[in-house]
Amino acid sequence: MTLLDRYIFKSVLFTCAAAVGMLSFVFILVSALRDMLGYVLAGQIAWSMVAKLLLLLLPATMPFVLAPGILTGVLLTLGRLSADSEITAMRAAGLSLPRIARPIFILAALGVAAGLYVNYEAMPHGRVRYEQELADALRTNALGLIVPRTFVRNFPNTVIYVDSKQGDLLQDIWLWKFDSQKRTTLFVRAPSGNVSYDEEKNTLEVRLLQAQGESRNEAHPEDFSKMVDGSFGVLPLSFPLDKVFNRDHAFRRKAQWLTFNELRAEHARLAALQVPPAEARDHARDLMKVQMVLSDKANTALAVLSFALLGVPLGIKVSRRETSANLGVAVLLVLGYYFLTVMIGWIDRHPEYRPDLLLWAPNLIFLTLGTWLFWRLDRR
Repeated sequence: MTLLDRYIFKSVLFTCAAAVGMLSFVFILVSALRDMLGYVLAGQIAWSMVAKLLLLLLPATMPFVLAPGILTGVLLTLGRLSADSEITAMRAAGLSLPRIARPIFILAALGVAAGLYVNYEAMPHGRVRYEQELADALRTNALGLIVPRTFVRNFPNTVIYVDSKQGDLLQDIWLWKFDSQKRTTLFVRAPSGNVSYDEEKNTLEVRLLQAQGESRNEAHPEDFSKMVDGSFGVLPLSFPLDKVFNRDHAFRRKAQWLTFNELRAEHARLAALQVPPAEARDHARDLMKVQMVLSDKANTALAVLSFALLGVPLGIKVSRRETSANLGVAVLLVLGYYFLTVMIGWIDRHPEYRPDLLLWAPNLIFLTLGTWLFWRLDRR
């Protein structure tokens, strides 16, 4: 690799790394706010555990940031070189466009290899471990789900409010239960109670003392003539925590969290199933979902090359030092690519249209467009 190759390679690499780091930070921040903020504020998760969980989330962001990162690096680097007339000087010295872009394509090839490894191995392992670590952290402090002076909504169709809490003792407890239409079916208030965690059943047990309130007819909760007021005395309540955390993580794993070998094994298992004709359509959909995940992971890695190929002629054509113009071009291209991908994902319930093959269309479009623009620019 010549001095010029190293110069272009390093420039694109460092710019790409900065873009990937920024985008990863945004993705991780959104995930952290969604999954952990409430638990952190409630004191259920220590900051050291938060840092560990964020590191485990890092591989999960790579499928979404590698391709936009290299596109940003190519556009910014070549836009600056073109604006400074360095591209013109290289071509005047007899270097062809493919020769100038050689280090970029080497970097893109490395990016595709890295993307394949991350998508099929690192991301699934990291994501599953993230779910396990988060569940274990919550389980060790299951009683922390009840937060004083906070409307707790962790349990299905239930809201709990506790004025104070000392250990497992609760004071001034308010509880509402709702039906599927969010209509109140039960309201209870108790001056005191206690809470415990049943590890065997994976449930949170709340015991209300001297409970009073009103119970409504579940079929007609708005019919107040059927409402019953009175004292419940000691009222035991049990809240399953399977949706908050569980001990068997295998059944919670989504297809996207499976490794390459696991996906192939799942595909073989589904393909070998003998299903009755009435279930054939659902079976075909399940099989197609696995095929789509396999295709999507490969396509996400190949997008690194597609974006790099398209970024070379566009970066030279834009010819701007300003990062805002180049970043704007990158954002539009990324949005267009993922919009096409999402549109194809909408037909995942129609295996007869072969959405697993259609997933290759965005990459083919970008590769074709990039090759055409590259050829036109090289001919000048």
